[in-house]
Amino acid sequence: MDRNLVIIHGGGPTAVINASLYGAIREAQNNPEVDRVYCAIGGTGGLMKEHLRDVTDLSDDELKGLLTSPASAIGSSRDALEAPEYEMMVGILKKYGIRYVLMNGGNGTMDTCGKLQQHCEGTDIRVIGIPKTMDNDLAITDHAPGFASAARYMAGSVAELCCDVDGLPIHVVVCEALGRNAGWVTAASSLASDSYGHGPDLIYLPERSFDEEAFLRDVQKLIDEKGCGVIVASEGLHYADGTPIVEPIFSVGRSTYFGDVSSHLAQLITRKLHYKARSEKPGLLGRASVYWQSRIDREEAEACGREAARAAIAGETAKMVAIRRLSNEPYRSETFLADIRDVMLTERKMPDEFINAEGNGVTEAYKEWVRPLLGDPLPKLMNLRP
Repeated sequence: MDRNLVIIHGGGPTAVINASLYGAIREAQNNPEVDRVYCAIGGTGGLMKEHLRDVTDLSDDELKGLLTSPASAIGSSRDALEAPEYEMMVGILKKYGIRYVLMNGGNGTMDTCGKLQQHCEGTDIRVIGIPKTMDNDLAITDHAPGFASAARYMAGSVAELCCDVDGLPIHVVVCEALGRNAGWVTAASSLASDSYGHGPDLIYLPERSFDEEAFLRDVQKLIDEKGCGVIVASEGLHYADGTPIVEPIFSVGRSTYFGDVSSHLAQLITRKLHYKARSEKPGLLGRASVYWQSRIDREEAEACGREAARAAIAGETAKMVAIRRLSNEPYRSETFLADIRDVMLTERKMPDEFINAEGNGVTEAYKEWVRPLLGDPLPKLMNLRP
């Protein structure tokens, strides 16, 4: 059997998924145990259609742009896979002499990674997962590549929003953040205070059930004290019974297309409190903005790609590369291998110690945890008002 390697992307892209791709390609190119390096164009669906791009002979000059390119340079997918599809993929891997399979993605992709490995038992095919999710809800790893850049985007953008609202203090603005069931990215908006004089006034996370009356009391207090303010809310806010506060547009498997939470909350403020409010919803900008890319995120993403290639070539399988934090000051981390069975569809949420007692903000412990991941200091925004 040939000793070829394939890299497959799964799920939503991030600002650094291509950095992992770069690391995996370069590591494989430089290893004598690898004959050819392929990329599946369009995720698992692309593999099943045999849409493979041979990147073995691409030079570093041709590839290094991946480090600062957002989204997926080889395409991704959210395919629903059952036993026949896995068997088809195994057959295609054998046809192309692929011994090493690297799957880069989040919870759903790690589930796919584990199931593909199960179907590869009895063969020489080795399957390794590369962590990727801006939601930061992967188990075992301290954090996932993609999160830090999304966190940096939220912190910097909300700082700009706070600056704008203070400059014309006539309304309350609700900003919506991505994150299905985990509030890691929403909470990162708290670091806006590292850039501007203060961060958002209120933060609402999916780890806490939404209470409309408590929300309106919080906002009324904000209006009484400041006359303006910034609120950051997760797209996944829900009531105590688990019902989303805004009915999802539709759901397909694990993918939920949420309604417009920020607009709903802004309208609630206007209708119930009779105060001017508006909404902002960055949406995909929060994961596609390479200009807010975190240097730490990029470096760790590349390292995870390289380690995945090394691990597969060394004989490891059914593992995911994970990140272990060694220190905060200075920030240092290392990669290690986690059993894929401990990761598959295990959702990691914000712990209680990171959420304030009122459920409308975060603690200093969270800020200390997330701050090193943002990399270079955020730009300082000026305020000359007394």
